Amino acid sequence: MPKATYQQTLENITMRPTTTLLTGQDLEKAMIVSSGDYEASYNAHGIFEKMERSHETYGIILIVTGSAIPILFSLLRFLPLPTTATTKFNAWLVDPPAFGSRHKMPIAGLFHMPTRGQAFMIFYLVAINIILSAVGFRSEQPNSFYPSGSNREIVTYLTNRVGVLSFANIALLFLYAGRNNVLLWMTNWSHGTFLLLHRWVAWIATLQAVLHSAIYLQIYVQEGTHGSESKMTYWIWGVIATLCMSILLPASILPIRKSVYEFFLAWHVLLSIFTLVGCLWHILERFQRQWGYENWIYTAIAIWGFERAMRLGRVARNGVKTAQVTVIDEDYISVDIKGVSGSGHAYLYFPTLTWRVWENHPFSVASAAQAHREQPRALKDSGDIEKIGSTADSSESDSAEGRHHPPVEVGLSFVLRTKTGVTKQLRGHASLPVLVESAYGPHEDLSEYSLLICIAGGVGVTACLPYLRAHPGSSKLFWGVRSQGIVDAMTPVITGVEKEVFVEKRMSVPEVLRKELHNNGNSIAVLVSGPSGMADEVRCAVSEIGKRIEGVKVKLLEEAFSW
Repeated sequence: MPKATYQQTLENITMRPTTTLLTGQDLEKAMIVSSGDYEASYNAHGIFEKMERSHETYGIILIVTGSAIPILFSLLRFLPLPTTATTKFNAWLVDPPAFGSRHKMPIAGLFHMPTRGQAFMIFYLVAINIILSAVGFRSEQPNSFYPSGSNREIVTYLTNRVGVLSFANIALLFLYAGRNNVLLWMTNWSHGTFLLLHRWVAWIATLQAVLHSAIYLQIYVQEGTHGSESKMTYWIWGVIATLCMSILLPASILPIRKSVYEFFLAWHVLLSIFTLVGCLWHILERFQRQWGYENWIYTAIAIWGFERAMRLGRVARNGVKTAQVTVIDEDYISVDIKGVSGSGHAYLYFPTLTWRVWENHPFSVASAAQAHREQPRALKDSGDIEKIGSTADSSESDSAEGRHHPPVEVGLSFVLRTKTGVTKQLRGHASLPVLVESAYGPHEDLSEYSLLICIAGGVGVTACLPYLRAHPGSSKLFWGVRSQGIVDAMTPVITGVEKEVFVEKRMSVPEVLRKELHNNGNSIAVLVSGPSGMADEVRCAVSEIGKRIEGVKVKLLEEAFSW
């Protein structure tokens, strides 16, 4: 501990010092500092603090604009803009794939082409990060921190800048990733869109972290201090964080997510935890909370903690329930859960089905009320929502008049296609405990459109049902399936819905839309829920209608879960 404060020491000086302090010399008594050394020290501390303020300001710009832009663009839908102009804008600049005709269908099996609206946001995120990484630097020489000149000074400011921006982007990518993302509640952007942005921001943050690490590595190697610096705790934790981020990227590509999703999710969470811990200790060990860098990581932790707490709250609210499983055919099963309400979609946990008790999967709610029945319906035919075949066709329209409705009770019903993993294991159980995380996916109000057209494939029909039930105007379902089995299983919940069912016959989406538009006016909302190929076909067809047909008011919605 010092014997006296700086102010007390100054007060105790009775004579003007006569000895000049030399650069590098220890201050052991009152000495004079040369004007050159004073200027160099003044410049060093002053410009360093200015650069630190700019780093933090630019990080805040990233967070604020990355959150505000989705909100502002969502608010545009409330402006009294001409409907035809809005339709043209969406058809040309928002809905179509950025290039080509594929959005949900992967390109070369590796990635999804963003829509044009998504591409604009991605372009902004990339551009703003490049700009903020490259502007606002200033050198002050002479400089006691960087006596070798302005090049070393600017390079240090650059590496500090990209380090701070990487931290800001980490907080932003955690915000985009959550299914309890507050931006989902404040905008009309889909969870799939935010997951896409999450992946792009993750790439940006990782590249910035790698650049930060590489520049400092080069600096210390050139100065001959790498041997000592690399043994320090802050350096080791920084390496851990950068390595974890670098591993996360290739380990999260689409083929891996689709083939081993459960394991991908486990290591994704684990490496993310190590990344946060590594970043936090890197900063705390290096700066001991001097500059507030740790607040970016605390923000990311808070966002993630809120997301996980919301999940637990949704599960705890519903408690442990029992799922009744009924085999429909060789491809489909139904799952009924009594005593739970909700709409949209829910995440189901089956803790006794696998040792991975945290594992959960999203499913669209087919019905939120269940009729009393002695035995759930089991059927013989097979079906596959991923493909649409080519033989028989059926077209029907039902009326609920005159039908006897059995009493109902609160509960959720799901129709699942059994592939691999949990859905395949469910086929061997008649009942089992289930945890229900619900409900997600509030439905957009489509009451301003006189006609609602729902185009579904296989179990994708379940996502259409809430829209069909709620729409106050005319509505019609076009449903493609490979077999009659799933149609019969869904009959109780689609009774009263005007529909055309295509059994083993490919529907012509452009022809269906042109026909309905011709017969039912020029105000139409189109909802698609089905295989990737069908979703892309509908997207392109709706965009072409909006581009080519004058005076039409058309809106596209897509209900799909994203990898």
